[in-house]
Amino acid sequence: MAEAVGAHHQTIGYIERGQYNPSLDLALRVAKYFALPVEALFSLEPFQPLTEEVYGGKQ
Repeated sequence: MAEAVGAHHQTIGYIERGQYNPSLDLALRVAKYFALPVEALFSLEPFQPLTEEVYGGKQ
C-alpha cells in the first residue's frame, strides 16, 4: 500500500499505530486506495473499537 499511495512504509506503520497524522494529501490518497471517503478512515475524534460496534461491547 505504501508504494501505491507514494509513502514510505514506515509512514504507513506510524499512521496505523496512531503515532502520525497524515497530511491531507496523503489521507486522500489512502482513502482513494481503499475506495472509501476520507472520513471513514480518519477523524478528529477517536473511532470506537470495531468490537464495540459489532458486538456492542460484549465479547
